[in-house]
Amino acid sequence: MDLVALEIFCTVAREGSVTRAAELLQRAQSSVTTRVQQLEEDLGTTLFLREGRRMALTAEGETLQGYAMRLLALADEARQALRPGHPGGRLRLGSMESTAASRLPGPLARLHARWPDVQLELRTGPTRALVDAVATHAIDCALVALPPPGIDALPAALEAAPVFAESLLLALPPGHPPVRSAADLQVATLAAFAAGCTYRQIGEAWMTRDGTGPRVLELASYHAILACVAGGHCAGVVPRSVLALMAAPPALRMVPLQDCDTVLVQRRGYRSAALEALWAELAMPAR
Repeated sequence: MDLVALEIFCTVAREGSVTRAAELLQRAQSSVTTRVQQLEEDLGTTLFLREGRRMALTAEGETLQGYAMRLLALADEARQALRPGHPGGRLRLGSMESTAASRLPGPLARLHARWPDVQLELRTGPTRALVDAVATHAIDCALVALPPPGIDALPAALEAAPVFAESLLLALPPGHPPVRSAADLQVATLAAFAAGCTYRQIGEAWMTRDGTGPRVLELASYHAILACVAGGHCAGVVPRSVLALMAAPPALRMVPLQDCDTVLVQRRGYRSAALEALWAELAMPAR
């Protein structure tokens, strides 16, 4: 069992396909298959269930995946620790959809121009899924909005530092009367991302009256959320920075909701030259 074998194993596990893993790793399919079989023989157990071309982890494979991701992350960290002044290697960054669209294009472009040896991998998703991914070593760090106190606590093994301040708006249908509290709402449905999204949790908490929360219509993009709000039957929470990206945002009533910090979450004590380089770019004022 070596790092190359573990990287191949993790790629097959993530993609669920030898063909896709071979393409990503730029290896022959036969080579990928052979290394997986050798790893199974070395460990004396079956790691994958073969379902046609689909590869699904067995219980033993899931156990190995957790260890393998940690070993690969530690190997990357060790390589970078030995070259502190020369950022390089893989940096796996998670981000909320809104942050990736409105805040990251500039910093990531500068990072690539200044440190081309940094191999950035960007994954988007809701806060809860990204925090779990950092905790399990699936990614190195993530830009998320921490939930309000009492909803989802940050695991003790992780630490967070503020990066951006977002101004959240409650989007309401055109012509909706002025709103000061949830009692003034004429809609009872919240259009939002899947469970685990902090902005959804904030919207649900704000719209809850007498212990009853809103119905939730789960959607996959802010464009879809705002389109549903424009239809007149629901509300939605949207960052002001995302609204500013739209060439012609819908003529909706926008109610200031609250400010919310976007933080960078990482494993406590984790450091790498690539991460420090990312921090430097994130700290630069937007131009």
